[in-house]
Amino acid sequence: MSNTLNLTLQVWRQPSTNAAGTFETYQAHNISDDASFLEMLDIVNERLIEDGKIPIEFPHDCREGICGTCGVMINGRAHGHEKGTATCQLHMRKFNDGDTIVIEPWRAAAFPVVRDLVVDRSPLDRIIEVGGFITAPTGTAQDANQQPIPKEVADSAMDAAACIGCGACVAACPNSAAQLFTSAKVWHLNSLPQGQAERYKRAESMVETMEEFFGSCTNHGECSEACPKEISLDFIAYMNKDYIKSKVKNRRMSSQI
Repeated sequence: MSNTLNLTLQVWRQPSTNAAGTFETYQAHNISDDASFLEMLDIVNERLIEDGKIPIEFPHDCREGICGTCGVMINGRAHGHEKGTATCQLHMRKFNDGDTIVIEPWRAAAFPVVRDLVVDRSPLDRIIEVGGFITAPTGTAQDANQQPIPKEVADSAMDAAACIGCGACVAACPNSAAQLFTSAKVWHLNSLPQGQAERYKRAESMVETMEEFFGSCTNHGECSEACPKEISLDFIAYMNKDYIKSKVKNRRMSSQI
């Protein structure tokens, strides 16, 4: 049998990117501890609408921890205090009756607030766009599946591909760095045989695009701690290695043209 919670919410409200924002206080009464965090916000919004007030805008889509759309700062932590959990997977049973919960959008210069808890995360899309595609000819699907890939390589690529691109790593980093996100996107292609044709071009393009928007990594490690998929810091080392190699390799290629 579920219990109910009575909570006080301090929510960041901001009508637009260029407008000033402020915290507003709301009471969330009789919230089932079986509800997810986003379902709790749904209930609060339903009550605001009933009272003729403007509902809270917050990012969401699949609500299954897959799409990477959701993500807010909960009591100063990206996605909240539960490790390896996206905001949509966080349940209210993790809070106590009478708690005050502070809810903010991602805080990073590269993620301007669109409205309330929604931010513009398009710089992450820019990094992916310059990554190119796997261009090695693999033939039909059957032929491609016959290309041998060592298990450790496949496992590493799948671990990197687990990144859902939510931006929690950026929000958690004191430098607003995006190395964890970028390295995961770089490595899940660069580690595979099919990704070798554009490996060094990809590393150079994605890292330098990242540097246009985000801060530098100083190995604080908050990014991996905040990541709902617990992406390893090792991928940053792999990316840095490929980037250094890319500067040498791409310079040699350009001198031969």
